[in-house]
Amino acid sequence: MKHYIHEESDHQQQAPVQKEYDVVVVGGGMSGLCAAIASARQGAKTAIVQDRSVFGGNASSEMRMHISGASCHWGKRNAAETGILMELQLENKYLNDSYNYSIWDGVLWSAAQDCKTLDLYMNASMHAVDSDGAEIKQIECYQMTTETHYTLQAAVYLDATGNGTLGYLAGAEYKIGREDIKEYGEKDAPPVPDGETMGNTIYFVAEDVGHPVKFVKPRWAHTFTEEDFTYRYHGDITVYHSADDVVVLKPGDDYEQHADELVEKYDVKSGYWWIELGGNWDDIIKQAEDIRYELYQTVYGVWDHIKNGGDHGAENYELKWVGNLGGMRESRRLMGNYVLTETDILENRVFADGVAYGGWPMDEHTAAGYWAKGQIPSKVRSFQGLYSIPYGCYCSKTIRNLMMAGRNISASKLAMGSTRVMGTCAIGGEAAGIAAANAVKCKLTPAEYGKRHMPELRQELLKNDLYLIGCKNQDDADLARSASVTASSERAGFEARNVISGVTRNVDEQSHMWQSIPLGPDGEWVLLTLAQVFPIAQVRIVFDPDLSEERCISVSKAFMEKEPRGVAKTLVRDYTVEFLRGSAVIACRRVCANHQRLNVVDLEQPVNADAVRITVHSTNGCPDARVFEVRIYGSGDA
Repeated sequence: MKHYIHEESDHQQQAPVQKEYDVVVVGGGMSGLCAAIASARQGAKTAIVQDRSVFGGNASSEMRMHISGASCHWGKRNAAETGILMELQLENKYLNDSYNYSIWDGVLWSAAQDCKTLDLYMNASMHAVDSDGAEIKQIECYQMTTETHYTLQAAVYLDATGNGTLGYLAGAEYKIGREDIKEYGEKDAPPVPDGETMGNTIYFVAEDVGHPVKFVKPRWAHTFTEEDFTYRYHGDITVYHSADDVVVLKPGDDYEQHADELVEKYDVKSGYWWIELGGNWDDIIKQAEDIRYELYQTVYGVWDHIKNGGDHGAENYELKWVGNLGGMRESRRLMGNYVLTETDILENRVFADGVAYGGWPMDEHTAAGYWAKGQIPSKVRSFQGLYSIPYGCYCSKTIRNLMMAGRNISASKLAMGSTRVMGTCAIGGEAAGIAAANAVKCKLTPAEYGKRHMPELRQELLKNDLYLIGCKNQDDADLARSASVTASSERAGFEARNVISGVTRNVDEQSHMWQSIPLGPDGEWVLLTLAQVFPIAQVRIVFDPDLSEERCISVSKAFMEKEPRGVAKTLVRDYTVEFLRGSAVIACRRVCANHQRLNVVDLEQPVNADAVRITVHSTNGCPDARVFEVRIYGSGDA
């Protein structure tokens, strides 16, 4: 055994390690992860500070909440979020057909690790911010695993902490709780403001092991009777999905007066999301540990009732996993240059500076959560269509070099009920990350960059496969836009020219996709012929993974049984990209076993060509070829 004697100086705190970046992202949930990857892919020297051992936040193995978004889980067609989020989800579908959360953690970590200009600070907590109330100078972090203190400096900081901690410590303007009806004129706002929020939830998983399993209630767990579960369905424990998914009520439903009718009508077998507490506590952030302990007592008390408090069909069920962290729905909202409101959402407002979109209902969970006995646990204000989220919601109103992404963006309490879901947070995070990186390149604050370069930003978002309502590809550098397009075959309404329509999804009844006849032995092709010879360096292709289908990992048995397994059948699998001059093929690239929507084919050296032909040889199960977009970039433009 080795014995070590330390000099007294060895026990003294080491000086912080100082690092400088273009962009620092604090928070590694889905919004922060997508923001950091997006920033790094733009070439910005980026850091991400994450106080956990895994990325993903509520979607990680620590929490196991599936990712909700504008599609409302099969509720709204062609509404799925794309960009980096879809890239991660499609990678997981390819690698992880059994929905293993450890593999999902690996998918998220690997995507961040692969970014050359992104530094990862895992297990690192930001504990101090140097700010004069108008600008952040630096942040201080401590990494537990290495016992290292860091001082990180950047031109732009991005708060993806969920709680708005970075903005709070920097002195940014923020709000918690409900505004009154006079604040924004929202029809469902209360007559007086209050500090009520939605509460926190701890998830758990039970499994049928095929034989009786006993459960002995811990001495510290709560005891419940059947009367405690009014409007909280717990009879069919195989129905285990987030309540945020299943209670979708129509506008005009009277939640209180017709509670029994609504529960029966909408069959609210919504799992155990309603084990929710803290929304009416004095401080949902400062009391987070107390809330977590109370949730723990409640979870085990609920399971005791299910196992030992009557026949709930749980005799053979064993408690397999209980989360140790409370999933937080709501806390601080950082005020930006624009505040999104309920009215904006209900009107499906499309902003000229829209950089993201949403479609999830505006849900408002009862603040008291499980302790709100006899009350419906969540009011969900549903609406048709989608709305856009303006750039001003991502730029701090008071701190000039601060952006935000996630549930802490600038929105009213009611609007946040829709924008808070992880799919919406992720695409907003990617948009903010791209904007932050380019603001630094232009030596502008994020707000200044938005004012001067919004058209360029929106085009860059589209190029990276982010959908913007009502916005089309107008990239002057894209040679495909002026090409003539022909194909080996095309179906009516799905013509070849759709690949340069500028839109990468079907919108309402309008198709923007080329669809061939069933593939033959030689495949089916689409040809883009340019007006002259150009030095071509890159081709970008957007395929179809079915944007009306789900692809997120989940612990819900009902959810998994409904969601198709494996790679989306509609995605092209094997294809060839040929570069032609005249009728001669001068270069060729073959891609096999594709499982992604956005494919970027780069050439080591540009080739002088006047046409590009894409031949689809096989798909992942669909009989025909489906392509939404083809872009062609010359040397220096890719």
